[in-house]
Amino acid sequence: MEDAASHPSPEPGSADAADTPDAPDAPDAAGAPLATGPRGMQLLDFLRLPEESAFTADVFAGHPVTYVLVVLRDRRGRLLLVHERGRACWELPGGGIEPGESPREAAVRELREEAGHDIAAHALRFEGFARTKLPDRRTLHGAVFTGDAEESAGFLPTDEIAAVHWWDGHSPVPEPGELQTVDTCLAELVRG
Repeated sequence: MEDAASHPSPEPGSADAADTPDAPDAPDAAGAPLATGPRGMQLLDFLRLPEESAFTADVFAGHPVTYVLVVLRDRRGRLLLVHERGRACWELPGGGIEPGESPREAAVRELREEAGHDIAAHALRFEGFARTKLPDRRTLHGAVFTGDAEESAGFLPTDEIAAVHWWDGHSPVPEPGELQTVDTCLAELVRG
């Protein structure tokens, strides 16, 4: 998910984001953001609510859940990151929810499209909802899923995604590109 950052709605700053209605500005959380990314994106909240809440109007005061992120780890605990060409960031796989698609279906599709991983919908665990703010001050709402995978998958570079990387949480990410710290903060929040 231009220079927005991680993947919200469809993906903040992606070409698809221009086709998505903007969520009106929401007031900032009652304090500092949980994380601020290298492109000015902020993680305002992470809410652990039931997955079905994505379909109720009162979760975010009537604002829809428009994107998904997938926190995928291998047996060694390494985090799967994708290198998004437009933002030049290493970030979690994810993106916009298409019309008629559930957040879970979007997570499966985005993981396959961006990282070459085919994971059954039932193998993903729903963790909660993220509220993010883009540099242009739009506030977006997304669903966060977790899963486990083997390192080897059939990744092929695309116009959007240049590479994948299993990050150990400590080593520098490969050049070029910055680490999207909003995404890594979310990954730690759901690690539990």
